Amino acid sequence: MNDILPSDVETWQFLEREAHRIFKLYGFAEIRVPVVEKTELFCRSIGETTDIVEKEMYTFDDRSSNSLTLRPEGTAPVMRSFIEHKLHALDPVSKLYYMGPMFRYERPQKGRYRQFHQIGAEAIGVDDPMMDAQVLAMLCHYFDAVGIDNVELHVNSLGCQECRPQYRQALTGYLESRLDKLCADCQRRYQTNPLRVLDCKVPACQEATKDAPSVLDLLCSGCNDHFAQVRQHLQELQIDYTINARMVRGLDYYTKTTFEMVTNQLGSQNAVAAGGRYDGLIKELGGPALPGIGFAMGVERLVLMKGEQQVQPPRPDVFLAALGEAAGQKAFALMYRLQRLDLRAEMAFTGKSLKAQMRRAGKLNARYVLMLGEEELASGQAQLRDMDNGSQEPIALEGIEQALLEKTRGN
Repeated sequence: MNDILPSDVETWQFLEREAHRIFKLYGFAEIRVPVVEKTELFCRSIGETTDIVEKEMYTFDDRSSNSLTLRPEGTAPVMRSFIEHKLHALDPVSKLYYMGPMFRYERPQKGRYRQFHQIGAEAIGVDDPMMDAQVLAMLCHYFDAVGIDNVELHVNSLGCQECRPQYRQALTGYLESRLDKLCADCQRRYQTNPLRVLDCKVPACQEATKDAPSVLDLLCSGCNDHFAQVRQHLQELQIDYTINARMVRGLDYYTKTTFEMVTNQLGSQNAVAAGGRYDGLIKELGGPALPGIGFAMGVERLVLMKGEQQVQPPRPDVFLAALGEAAGQKAFALMYRLQRLDLRAEMAFTGKSLKAQMRRAGKLNARYVLMLGEEELASGQAQLRDMDNGSQEPIALEGIEQALLEKTRGN
């Protein structure tokens, strides 16, 4: 687990702020759910044979011997809340988004921690392929808005309850003939969760499964038509994509459309956002039989991808450099009035020399410095220095708040 220091927080806030802005443009509303849920929620939704449930969840008993788990992902808790509060009764179509910490006990690596953060979105109640395309369009819009352009959209279809068993049987038969070439994990899960073998990052497993049967060859007519329409809508929106028939998701609830935003910047952990359809999940959790589609983005990975484009903290509008006790008291009161006008104002609280205060103003990258001493108090005029061009001019103390507001907002 890691700390997010002030030097990084501006980038985090920028990524979160753009998510709020972009998602609301598409009609999504924010939802906030607890970080702790009943363990059975994740066993039912994610799947008991997934790596997350088998090896990665932080699970414990509370004082009443209830088994609780720190949420390893966001979709299941959002669906639990959706069902519990009967949100479908308020509107047959629900579009929700969330952001916050998730927890998985796994090997830390670049861009991945045991406490990590996700920004995600869920669209519930529409099975039309056009909704798939809109969710993908919103995701692409977000990446454009935050200035991350070295990513590619990969799409696939995992079929449905009608056609996936046929593919699962074909894949299991293929893997049986190559068991000796698979890693220990894949040998263990090839029968319980064979699709995960295709996602293994071990080079020997990738080589052994390079000719595995494609799920796209065994889709039923309904799933095949749905996927074709999704691709057609993406083309209508002029959104570039790549079909990746090997792409699977680590959670059991996905059906039909699945997708990832991938990059070559983060080593083997190349997915910075991923998601798909989960048309049977809400019913499985005890709710109505409603379709859904969603995605989640790893914020730590987004921050890594921003790299040298890290967002800098806003510069102070004015730094108040005061000399003497009376000037210090005047500057302190003035700073508060300026802050109430939404100006970023700073001052030195210790009686440092003017030179030291100017160095501090320069370190903070202040736009203006207001110099105030005994002479300025007596004359009713302070000195205002423009730190960008070095010019200096007198400014009346009477009505100075409005004057500074006009100067800073005019630049």
